[in-house]
Amino acid sequence: MSLKPMTASEMTKKIVKKEPVFILDVRNEDAFADWKIEGEHIQHLNIPYFDLLDGVEDIMDQLPTDQDIVVVCAKEGSSVMVAEMIAEQGRAAFYLEGGMKAWSEHLEPVKVGDLADGGELYQFVRIGKGCLSYMIVSHGEAAIVDATRMTDVFISFAEELDAKITHVFDTHLHADHISGGRKIAEQVGGTYWLPPKDAGEVTFAYEPLEEGRDVRIGKSTIAIQPLYSPGHTIGSTSFVVDSKYLLSGDILFIDSIGRPDLAGLADDWVGDLRESLYKRYKELSGELLVLPAHFMIIDELKDDGSVAEKLGVLFEQNHGLNVESETEFRRMVTENLPPQPNAYQEIRKTNMGRITPDEETQREMEIGPNRCAVR
Repeated sequence: MSLKPMTASEMTKKIVKKEPVFILDVRNEDAFADWKIEGEHIQHLNIPYFDLLDGVEDIMDQLPTDQDIVVVCAKEGSSVMVAEMIAEQGRAAFYLEGGMKAWSEHLEPVKVGDLADGGELYQFVRIGKGCLSYMIVSHGEAAIVDATRMTDVFISFAEELDAKITHVFDTHLHADHISGGRKIAEQVGGTYWLPPKDAGEVTFAYEPLEEGRDVRIGKSTIAIQPLYSPGHTIGSTSFVVDSKYLLSGDILFIDSIGRPDLAGLADDWVGDLRESLYKRYKELSGELLVLPAHFMIIDELKDDGSVAEKLGVLFEQNHGLNVESETEFRRMVTENLPPQPNAYQEIRKTNMGRITPDEETQREMEIGPNRCAVR
């Protein structure tokens, strides 16, 4: 039988379309328990590669005959060998091209909508990591918000749209992934913006992102309006684009709210988080489409693969926006925190410019699930 690669992009499309896929994950049990490919119709079987060195005969009756079988490992090599053994048993099998390394780095662009005076807004879904980045395009210019370190994807996409990247923003100093914002700005000659309250220890020049400083993109009336919204970090800043879209950074997600502890100041920042969510956001139009910087669970993806919901709906349905007691809110946020992201202190230092890890080290630093939310 045949042995075929399945790319991260092809796997993403299957998940978005809710197609059934059976995954044989041959990583060690602890790696699988920490982080795996998820989807509404994804089934898993985790058997470490070293348990299959003598062959796959004993597990063939556990593999389905009516859906795709995809073998997954960390970097690809082990999954190829196991998929070959399955094929030798007369069963078709795929292997995930590039392994979980490729899954962690894949970005899937999705058009979110149009701008009022010409232009579009795109969301880049990093499905394996839960990160969401954005590109705002208007009259031949583009702005990027919360870029990942896979900078070529953004630069190439802008080139395809015949748009020049003029501005690059980070809504806050990220702790769960390495920002590509500064690198993109340097490559294209654009302006890199960062909230100054998050930038006390950075080693590079930046343009301070402050409330009231609108940044025009293109020759239209489109403006990005910063909205100071501390809580996840002390400098966290949201954007209202075209009076229609709310880029909420890591303050508010579709199914959860941002965690305030990644600088070790949860007790100090929980009040800022509540103030931002329950007062500043409450004053905004409920018709704004919330576009967060992360998603936590695969259920947050819409049918088109995007992650978005109106602010008014979130005030009705998101538990984190409906805790009346300030004491209970504080308890929920400070006592209900998930494990901290892998290597988050090193990631923060990298985003400050204080350390410069090589590419492979950066990749290892980011391995693992999104852990920016309180749910």
